[in-house]
Amino acid sequence: MTEEKKIPFTDLDLPEALIEGVRTAGFEYCTPIQAKTLPQALKGRDIAGQAQTGTGKTAAFLLAAMNALLKHPQEIDPKTSSPRALMIAPTRELAIQIHADALVLGKATDFRMQVVFGGADYDKQRDALAAGVDILIGTPGRLIDYYKQGIFTLNHIQVIVLDEADRMFDLGFIKDIRYVLRRLPPPDRRLNLMFSATLNQRVLELAYEHMNEPETVRIEPERVTADTVTQIVYFPSNEEKAPLLVSLLQDMNAIRTMVFVNTKRQAEYLEAMLQQNDFKARAISGDVPQNKRMRMLADFLSGSLPVLIATDVASRGLHVPDVSHVINYDLPQDAEDYVHRIGRTARAGASGDAISFACETSAFTLPEIEKYIGHRIPTGSFAAGELPKITQPPYKPRRRPGRHVKATGKPQGPGHARKKSRPRRRNPGPAPKSD
Repeated sequence: MTEEKKIPFTDLDLPEALIEGVRTAGFEYCTPIQAKTLPQALKGRDIAGQAQTGTGKTAAFLLAAMNALLKHPQEIDPKTSSPRALMIAPTRELAIQIHADALVLGKATDFRMQVVFGGADYDKQRDALAAGVDILIGTPGRLIDYYKQGIFTLNHIQVIVLDEADRMFDLGFIKDIRYVLRRLPPPDRRLNLMFSATLNQRVLELAYEHMNEPETVRIEPERVTADTVTQIVYFPSNEEKAPLLVSLLQDMNAIRTMVFVNTKRQAEYLEAMLQQNDFKARAISGDVPQNKRMRMLADFLSGSLPVLIATDVASRGLHVPDVSHVINYDLPQDAEDYVHRIGRTARAGASGDAISFACETSAFTLPEIEKYIGHRIPTGSFAAGELPKITQPPYKPRRRPGRHVKATGKPQGPGHARKKSRPRRRNPGPAPKSD
């Protein structure tokens, strides 16, 4: 979009309270997805929107939802907790980020906003929800848990938002989503918004099943990676990967770098290895407790943690400004995950670098990734003999859960009683001959 065609937010039919929120957020002009979807959504049209990661989808649906609530006020029994807008996200990090953005954009409104997600603050979230909210944001499991307890109702929902709908399928949440959608007011009595980085056939079927003739908006779908991301791929051996990572981090003077791996075990290894080689690095994955994950992200946002190692649980929904580099230490097995990973950098028009390692283990996925993004990734070179010698972390043998082993090698401790030995069968000898 050229400069002449950019649409200022002040040209949209937004209430003054939301214009003030837009100013607070520092927004001036609409991004392409906002320019294509907001005029329609502000008129009450349902939207199924696709755009590249980091192009402003969250602000688009938040402004559309808040506009609908402001222009169509409802009086609800104060004794009943009945949200007016429901926003569902597939991951905790994404739900938390949506809530944070909602607080900024809705600062000049009196909307009560609450986020609920698994892994933390169960009673606190339940009590806040029971006290009444206007905009409820959450992950499917925790939302349905509170709903089944009768903590809130869905009788007065005016806006429903599904964010990263394709990821709902990937993570097995589609039954939960349908459970919620079937308990909402009819589609023609609410505003339905669905946004995602990809809109495949199964997502569109969900849209047409539960939305009111949605307008499908695609922003340059053939260009699945942002033009401002500089991509490069190296071909190290498995043994060269760790030294190459250290070399690159030293050369780039890493300030805010995300390193993606495919397994929790690999993340733990890299965390220990980088710390042994004088890098401040932490690993975030699905098993890290929520409060610990939030501290890591806060440190990463502030810049006090320069390197964040992540599995794909963190590849969506994280809006971290000024991520300079994304490194795929392991190439992802799914080509779409490559797009979502490198989308952590070059957000909202900024530039960034995406570096990938096509090692002996993961190089076989490179052709599929290049076919998906529509172009070859430029190849980088390095001198194997000039890679730094790294200090490997002390080897820690993997412990099986609940297994306590003494020097004798025999399992000890509660819950591990010795296996009862079976009585040895005595050999009865040859069967007697019949007469």
